[in-house]
Amino acid sequence: MIDYKALVKEAYEAQKRAYCPYSHWAVGAALLTESGRIYRGCNIENNTFTPTVCAERVAFFKAVSEGVKDFAAIAIVGNPQGAKPGSADVCPPCGVCRQVMVEFCPADFKIVLGRSYDDYEVYTLAELMPKVSLPLK
Repeated sequence: MIDYKALVKEAYEAQKRAYCPYSHWAVGAALLTESGRIYRGCNIENNTFTPTVCAERVAFFKAVSEGVKDFAAIAIVGNPQGAKPGSADVCPPCGVCRQVMVEFCPADFKIVLGRSYDDYEVYTLAELMPKVSLPLK
């Protein structure tokens, strides 16, 4: 059983390291592996925006670069830089991040969108990618 609340808390911890001097929108992600390990990620911006990397991809790439490819869930949180949890609505993953999830995750992979420490929504990858052109694992 996945402890979604604990995973959201990990995402908020990751968010503290966000580098977002241009958008001022801080995002944190906590990626849970099937073995129970958590990889954190935060958004890292660049002033030309194209090299900017989303928190979700940072977490996935950290895990994959260490040979891990079995994932259970990811929690994602986002709000204005310096704002307290609960100051914004949920922050769903962008299309590029969803496509990375399709590459590495099964259709029932859980995506937890945190609004605050206690308020979150849980979706499956299939729910967020209903008409994906590639087969979900």
